[in-house]
Amino acid sequence: MKHLPLKTAALAAALSLLCAGCAGAPASSAPASSGGASSSAPASDAPAPDTSVPAAPAEQAGEYRAMWVSYLEWESFDFSSEAAFAADADAMMQNCADLGLNVVIAQVRPFADALYPSELFPWSHLCTGAQGGDPGFDPLAVLVEAAHSRGLELEAWLNPYRVRLNATRPAGELAASSPALLHPEWVKEVDGGLYFDPSLPEVRQLITDGVLEILRNYDVDGIHFDDYFYPTTDPSFDAAEYTAAASGLSLEEWRRENVNQLMRQVYAAVKAEKPAVRFGVSPQGNMDNNYNSQYSDVSLWMAEGGYVDYVLPQLYWGYGYTTGSGSTRYAFENISAEWAALERAPSVALYFGLGAYRIGDGDGGNYDAAQSGWQTGHTLADMVATGRQLGADGYVLYRYDFLYKNGSWADLAAQEVENLRAANAE
Repeated sequence: MKHLPLKTAALAAALSLLCAGCAGAPASSAPASSGGASSSAPASDAPAPDTSVPAAPAEQAGEYRAMWVSYLEWESFDFSSEAAFAADADAMMQNCADLGLNVVIAQVRPFADALYPSELFPWSHLCTGAQGGDPGFDPLAVLVEAAHSRGLELEAWLNPYRVRLNATRPAGELAASSPALLHPEWVKEVDGGLYFDPSLPEVRQLITDGVLEILRNYDVDGIHFDDYFYPTTDPSFDAAEYTAAASGLSLEEWRRENVNQLMRQVYAAVKAEKPAVRFGVSPQGNMDNNYNSQYSDVSLWMAEGGYVDYVLPQLYWGYGYTTGSGSTRYAFENISAEWAALERAPSVALYFGLGAYRIGDGDGGNYDAAQSGWQTGHTLADMVATGRQLGADGYVLYRYDFLYKNGSWADLAAQEVENLRAANAE
């Protein structure tokens, strides 16, 4: 079976378009990240995949080895000038290349804002300290150049729905040009955060247009969505919209179909604009949370095709991980095998997300090695080996600073880097 690990792979136009009802477990998402029953209702506003075109197996171009770089990394970058930012970007990309990676997944739209000049979204507060402030250069263009000049591919990581996480992220007030302020009817508040309403066709179109803007202006190698979909299970979140839809679906099915429509629409748009560009998603490693709490039917996206080119679950638990109730389902060796066993369309690749942020600190599980298992200096390399044994197409590390700016566990992080480098040289 061939998948789509690197840019040299190509797909023919848009491809033809399970639930996970198991016992609950802690969410796998990294802090502030990222900090982890399908319906057949028609998507009236979504481009329909061309089912007359058979899925074209993508050319196999090697293992996908990537690094997540989040908005938290940008907080320590120097945005005072293009030269200063480029120096930071060059150092980061060189470290990733030296590690033997081939992809960097850079978060360039974390809060309905942008690390690039956009006609749809205001400048990110990360650039100048205030959302809407122009830094005087184009950070995304710098990142693309810094990556490509070192033989790395660059994927643009977008958070589709999130406008505000809490009172401090993003810092300060939203810019007057924010689509959330221009269209307050598109936005819902949840626990101090603001999120676009996934049920609205206008929201899906905004997100799709934002993807196309990047593809038309930058030579990126992929578009990446993280694991933030519906922010709540509260029925009051979208009660009026659900009633007005009169879909005949349960609330849960209707919400899942809203997310499905977005994924189909973005996938079709990417393939129509630049077929060789990847579109992927990094859901939580906890399949139950994806399906029942965030209403993302990931197993459907994997099995049918026409939604994503890859799925990248966040498998942030250690070997032997045990919950308070004694379940070992989420131990890395078990949950990775569970994901690897899911049905996959020939056009969909599977990568494992590995928790570098666990180095030294551990995963908080109810087992003896909850911390010591993350103090070996080779835990991440061991997980890479497990993924290869299971037939995964690659892996991604969350996140850069925990390997290269880990003040608490610098020696352990350096050992992990050395062992990862050796694993990538095999």
